[in-house]
Amino acid sequence: MKTEKVLIPFNGYLVFIILLFSIALTLYGFISNNMILAVAALLLSVVLAKGFIVIGPNSSKVLLLFGDYKGSIKQSGLFWVNPLYNKTSLSLRARNFESEKIKVNDKMGNPILISVILVWKVKDTFKSTFEVDNYEAFVRIQTDSAVRKLAGSFPYDHFEDERATVTLSTNFDDVNKALEHEVTQRLEIAGIEVIESRIGYLAYAPEIAHSMLRRQQASAVVAARHKIVEGAVGMVESALKLLADKEVIEFDEDKKATMVSNLMVVLCGDSETKPVINTGTLNQ
Repeated sequence: MKTEKVLIPFNGYLVFIILLFSIALTLYGFISNNMILAVAALLLSVVLAKGFIVIGPNSSKVLLLFGDYKGSIKQSGLFWVNPLYNKTSLSLRARNFESEKIKVNDKMGNPILISVILVWKVKDTFKSTFEVDNYEAFVRIQTDSAVRKLAGSFPYDHFEDERATVTLSTNFDDVNKALEHEVTQRLEIAGIEVIESRIGYLAYAPEIAHSMLRRQQASAVVAARHKIVEGAVGMVESALKLLADKEVIEFDEDKKATMVSNLMVVLCGDSETKPVINTGTLNQ
C-alpha cells in the first residue's frame, strides 16, 4: 500500500522571473518580425504560466500525472510544478464535528441519547484522497459507529450495575479515552488524526427518563434517611448516657424504651414536633 510522499517543488518566484523574461522575448520577437522566436517564447510562457500553484497555510496539493500519484505539497507559498500534473487541494486545518443525538442501548439494555464532539484533521493526504471515497463522509459514519459501540460497552450509571468500575455518566475521562481510541482506530485508514474526542450530550431516552429520575430520587431519599437514622441513634445514645452519668433521672426498661421512641420520632420525623406539657407525674 502506498503512503504519502512529500514533494519539495520549485521556487515559484524564480520561475516567475523566467516567465517575465519569456514574455519579453515574445514581445521582442513580434516587434522584430522574428516569428520563430516569438512563437517559441509564447509557448514557453504558456507552459510556465500553467505550472504555478499557490498554497495557503495549513493547506496542501495532491499531485497526479496521468493517474499516477507523484506526491503531496504541504508547504505554503508560490511554487511551480509540472503543468501536466492534476492538482487536488486538501485542507490540513483542524475541524470540529458534532454528531447528531442518536438513540442506542447501554450495556444494561437501557435506551439512551448520546452525541459526540470530534476535533480532527487530515494527516496523510494520500490515504484521505485515495484510500476512501469521501473522507468527510467517512469521518461522520465511522464516528457514529464508534459512539454506538462505546454506548453498548458501559452502563449508564452505577444504579444499573453497582460493580461497574466505569460508567458513561460518571467516568468522563475514561469514557472519552475509550471513545478517542475507538475513533482513532476507525479513521486511521483514511489518514485522519483525532485531536480530541468527547461526549457532547448524554441522557436517558424520553420514554424511560421519568422512571429513571424517580428511581434516582428514591435512592437519594433512602441514602439521606440512612444518614439521619445513624445520626439520631448516636444522639439518643449520647443523651441516655449523659442523663445516667449525671444521675438526673433513673430509667427502667419501659421508660427507657419510651424515651428512645420519642427521641427517634423527634429526630427522624419530616415535620416539626409539637411539645405536650405534662402537669402531672411521669406516669400520668
